[in-house]
Amino acid sequence: MRQSELFTRTRREAPADEVAKNAKLLARAGFIHKEMAGVYSFLPLGLRVLNKLENLIRQEMLGLPAQEVSLPALQPKENWQLTGRWDKMTDLYKLEDQSERELALGPTHEEIVTPLVKNYLSSYQDLPLAIFQFQTKFRMEPRAKSGLLRGREFLMKDLYSFHRDETDLQNFYNQVIGAYQKIFVQLNLSDQTYLTLAGGGTFAEFSHEFQTLTPAGEDTIRICASCHLAVNDEISEKQKNCPNCGNGDLETETAIEAANIFKLGTNFSQPFNLTYRDKKGVNQSVIMGCYGLGVSRLMGILAEVMSDDRGLIWPVAAAPFPLHLLSLGQGDSEAIKAAAKLEQNLCALGHEILWDDRIIAAGEKFADADLIGLPRRAIISDKTLTMGKIELAERRTGEKSFLTETELCASLG
Repeated sequence: MRQSELFTRTRREAPADEVAKNAKLLARAGFIHKEMAGVYSFLPLGLRVLNKLENLIRQEMLGLPAQEVSLPALQPKENWQLTGRWDKMTDLYKLEDQSERELALGPTHEEIVTPLVKNYLSSYQDLPLAIFQFQTKFRMEPRAKSGLLRGREFLMKDLYSFHRDETDLQNFYNQVIGAYQKIFVQLNLSDQTYLTLAGGGTFAEFSHEFQTLTPAGEDTIRICASCHLAVNDEISEKQKNCPNCGNGDLETETAIEAANIFKLGTNFSQPFNLTYRDKKGVNQSVIMGCYGLGVSRLMGILAEVMSDDRGLIWPVAAAPFPLHLLSLGQGDSEAIKAAAKLEQNLCALGHEILWDDRIIAAGEKFADADLIGLPRRAIISDKTLTMGKIELAERRTGEKSFLTETELCASLG
C-alpha cells in the first residue's frame, strides 16, 4: 500500500483530551480516532492490527477445537431477567424501541448462547461443545479514560464451552490456558503476562486472568518468584501464599487484565433448562465455562508496553504491515523508481508493504516511520543505490544491515 493513498495522517501532538499513553500514540500515528469517551473509530492501519489479532486468536480457537459463530449485539430483556442480571448488572446498556420493547446492548453473550445451544443439544453424545465469536461489546463504563484499555464499546473474543461434568470442563479449561499462552508468545508478551488467580464473582470461588505488567494497569497482582503464578490483590486476604507451590515470596506489580476465564458451572444452564440425557437416559444440567480475550484492549496493551519516546513498536504478528519501505528522493529520482520496482516485486511475491512514497523531507519520513512503528524499515536512497544495496533497519533494536533485493526477499520469509 502506498502511504500517499492513506486518507489519514500522523499528528505531531496528541489529542488534548487523551490521558492514556496507548490512546495518545495510536491517535497520533493514525490508527484510531476518538468519537466520544470510550468509543473509537479504527482507521485503516488500526483495522489491520485488529484483523491480525483476530486471525491469530482464531487459529488458536479453531485448534481447541471450537466453532465460530456471530451472535447479535441486541439482546431481549427476557433472557436477562431469567438469569437475574437485568437488574443486577450495573454497567448494562438498556434501550427501548418504538414498540416499547426493552432490549440490552450485549456486554457479554451467556444470555444468548445458552438458549441457542439448547435448540441443538440433547444427548451426552453432543458434548463437549465449544463456540466462539468476535463481537463488539457495550458496557456503561463510568471511567472511560484509559483509551483502548477501558472502553464503552470494544471488540472481544468470547468463547463458551459446554460439558457433561466438571472433569471434562477442567480438561478444556486447561486447553484454553495453553491456547492463550501461545497467543501471548506470538505477540512477544509472554515474559510480562502472568496467569493470575482471581475471584470468581457469583460463578465460582476462583477464576483466572491473564495480566500484563504495565504502569498503566488498574490491577495489583502478586507474582510467585518460584513458579510465576500470580494472584490478583483482590483475593490477597484469602491467599497469602502461592496456591500452586506454597511459596510466600510474592512480588507486587501493577498490571492490566488482557483475558479472563471462568467456570460457570450450571449458573446459566439451569435458568434456561439446558440439559442433556446421560447414558442412562437421565436429564443432567450442562456444565459451562466462558473465556474472554479483549481484542481491542490487546491492541491498547501492545501500544502501552511496546513503544518508546518516538512511537509504537509492533510485534510482527500484530503489525499492520511487516515492512515499511522508505524512498528518499525527489520527483522522478532513481531512488523513487527503484522503490516503485521493489514494491511491485515484493507485492508480487505476496509480501505486505507500506511504501512511504510521499515527496517530503527525509526527516519527516523517519519521524513518521518511528511513530507508526512497523517492525522493519527498508530504505532506498542515492547512497544505497550507489552501493547496490537496500538499508534494512529493525524498529525495536535499531540494528541496521545492507542487503541486496534477493537477500531482503529471503529475510522476509
